[in-house]
Amino acid sequence: MISIPIAIGIKCSMISSSPVKNITNTLPSNRTMKDLLSQLAAYNIWANQKLLEIILALPEEKQKQEIPSSFKSLYTTIFHMWDAESIWWQRMKLHERITRPSDNSNSSMKDVANGLLQQNQQWQEWVSTSTEPILDHVFQYYNQKKESFKQPIFQMMLHVFNHGTYHRGQLVNMLRQLGVEKIPPTDFIVWSRKK
Repeated sequence: MISIPIAIGIKCSMISSSPVKNITNTLPSNRTMKDLLSQLAAYNIWANQKLLEIILALPEEKQKQEIPSSFKSLYTTIFHMWDAESIWWQRMKLHERITRPSDNSNSSMKDVANGLLQQNQQWQEWVSTSTEPILDHVFQYYNQKKESFKQPIFQMMLHVFNHGTYHRGQLVNMLRQLGVEKIPPTDFIVWSRKK
């Protein structure tokens, strides 16, 4: 039995019958926000690619079939993911007029998937050239209700990557409802073990 101290001083006991697997690809003790965001950006691309491979292999009618969820289909969910990442990119770049990729509603699923992956790549490249002071920089933006907010860039980026994870969970649920049985795991821990 292993006792693990919890932050508030309570102990939790765990029993494990399996050997502990040592994962050695950890960051040094002086890890930075840039290190974390670099991992999340790479993970975001990997996880999106995994699900998009499955979705693009489906017939168009399944990609656009209405399913109960936040968005009515795989197609509209992926378009929303691209819209959101694009909007945050434009806000960070201080664009006065924000445009959504979905304003071009004639896009094919392949176009939408490629657009999302290109946006993912743009985030990854931007993080790779950023510095800690840039990530700490507080920027001002307006939401769709024209409300003004100020936040550090790193918080916005954490939101962007978390938002993608949230909607990938919905995509998995939708794929199951469509009868897809072989869905690859897209958890962060799975990605980190494969590095």
